[in-house]
Amino acid sequence: MNISISNANGDPIYLQIANQIKTLILNGTLKKGEMLPSMRILATELNISFMTTKRAYDELEHNGFIESYTGKGSFVKAQNIEFYRKEQLKRIESMLMEVDDVANDIGITIEELHELLDFVNQKSKSDVSTISCNAF
Repeated sequence: MNISISNANGDPIYLQIANQIKTLILNGTLKKGEMLPSMRILATELNISFMTTKRAYDELEHNGFIESYTGKGSFVKAQNIEFYRKEQLKRIESMLMEVDDVANDIGITIEELHELLDFVNQKSKSDVSTISCNAF
């Protein structure tokens, strides 16, 4: 499992970790019942505090992505991927409607918005400094 942490990212580290693990679960890289690395091992591999990894795992458990058992570890929980995907698409649609409103207010064309989205996408990929966690 590779986790990338970016200091340029506006999200807190625990959320970056949780979101990346969530993505690995949703795209099928991590399967139902698969054990995650312990919080201590993950913290050591990423050179971050134990509390940061605990908060990431708590976030994942709260959102129904993992199950944790004292003394046994944390495991991927079965997902309703289609429901989650629909919820995220609604969220993206709402954000894009807001962007469209602002763009219309200042006269930005759809072509310029496409260019801007491509730019943001490329920039976000180049700003990430990767720290690999091979705890499996």
